[in-house]
This record gives sequence, structure tokens and C-alpha cells, in this order.
Amino acid sequence: MPIVIVVWLILCAIWGSTWIAIKIGLNDLPPIGFAAVRFVLATTVLLAILKAKRIPLPATAAEWRLLAITGTLQFAINYSLIFWAEQHITSGLTAVLQATISVFGLLLAWLFLPHERITGAKIAAVCLGIAGVAVVFSDQLTVQNRSAFIACLCVLTSAYTASQASILIKAKGSGMHPGSLLFGQMVCGLPPILLYSVLVEGNPLDYRWTWQAITSVLYLAIAGTIAAFWMFYWLLAKVESTVAMMVSVVTPLIAVLLGWIFLDERLPPLTFVGGVLIVASVALTVFRR
Repeated sequence: MPIVIVVWLILCAIWGSTWIAIKIGLNDLPPIGFAAVRFVLATTVLLAILKAKRIPLPATAAEWRLLAITGTLQFAINYSLIFWAEQHITSGLTAVLQATISVFGLLLAWLFLPHERITGAKIAAVCLGIAGVAVVFSDQLTVQNRSAFIACLCVLTSAYTASQASILIKAKGSGMHPGSLLFGQMVCGLPPILLYSVLVEGNPLDYRWTWQAITSVLYLAIAGTIAAFWMFYWLLAKVESTVAMMVSVVTPLIAVLLGWIFLDERLPPLTFVGGVLIVASVALTVFRR
């Protein structure tokens, strides 16, 4: 099996499992503060790794401009909107709207990456993938009030910012080391999250630091951030952006299955049907010759 397929599958497994870690951590930690601590720890550990492996940090003004833009899009805006929106809509509806990352990625690649053509197979794959996620969470697709509608717009905006950041990295930053790239993005994108968490949610030292909360933060920082984004940016340099972004339609299915296995959560009645559609979408892109 090609190494890119192995990395793609591992990435799906890691980002699919982060949903459980987030659910467990939110039992004790405030949402934005939770994200802030996760990324501060990830940045600190990543810097130590870069120093130990003697991987150079971004050096030129052009590189830092790119990282400032994509870091703001990927971390400050994307994560802030997601955490706020999930207070007003179901996790299932959030998953369906987040799966539109693949749609935005397809369109933005057409604009910024001329060598990546929009094909019938790609359109079919993206449509099948989003339809599959929607089928899995069909019992949660309700918008009950104005706040929920605004939350939906926020999630769609976050999907766009995540896609735009990835496409810009693919177009202009593919020559940078994945670890160095990620470090620069977090340095540039985290200040707004840190400022908000301290002003609104208080001193992190005063949070309820249970063993479950500590374990969640450690897993999300090391596996869900450093390992996952490192692999994602490596993958983005090796394959078409549409293939890399199809991870967004698989992770909700993995999260549902892991929640059913480990947290004794109810399995949505149409999980199998939606899963077949998602697998078909992956077959058209990732596993297609």
C-alpha cells in the first residue's frame, strides 16, 4: 500500500478520535480555554522537537506573511467559530457543515491551483461524501432559532477558512517543512484565542484539572495537533488538495463509531447507509488510480 494512503488513513483515525477527547475534556474545561491550553502545549512541544531535530524555523518575511494569514484562518478564526457554534447547534449538524471543507477545497483549488482540475469524479466524490455525513446525522439536522442559524453560518465560515488556509499552503508553502510550517501558524494564530480565554474564561490554573482533562489535553496536543497537522501538511505536498481534504468527510463517521464503542453512545440508525456513501466517495478519490 502506498505510503500516502497509509498516512491518509492514520490521519482519519487520529482526527476521528479527537472528537471523543474533546467531549471528555469539555466535562471539566471551558471550551476556548481548553483549545488555548491544547495549542500552547502543542507549540511548546513542537518547538522542542524542531530544536532537537535541527529543523530550521521560518526565516523570510514572505514565509511569515503566509503563516500569519493561514495561521489566523486555520487556528484563530476556524477554531473560535467552531467552539462558539457548538453551543447552539448539534454536533451532528456541525459535522455535516464542516464536511463542506471538501466543497470549498474543490472550488478554491480551481482558483489557486491551476493544475488541479475539477473533474466529474471529484464532484461526485464530494457530493457522495457530504450526503453520507448528512445521512448519518439525519436525525440532528434541525435549526430551531436565530442563534442556531447564525451558528450554521459560523461553521460554514470556519469550513471556508480551513480550506482557504490549506489551499494557500499548497500553493505557496509546499517547500516549507511541515513541522516548521505548523509552528509558525500556531505562533501567529493563537494570540486571539489566548486573549479571549483569559479575559472571558479566567486563569487556566483555576480550571478543574482532573486526570480526564489532563489526558485529553495531552492527547489533543501531541496526537491531534502535532502529529495530525504534521502528517496533513506532508500529505498536502504529495497529493491533490481534494484528496487530502476528503479526510473531513470520513472523520465524523469514525467519531460516531468510536463513541459507540468506547462511550456507549447511541449509534445513529442510518450509520450503515451513510457509511456506504462515505466509503464510495473515498473510493472515487483516495483509492482511485
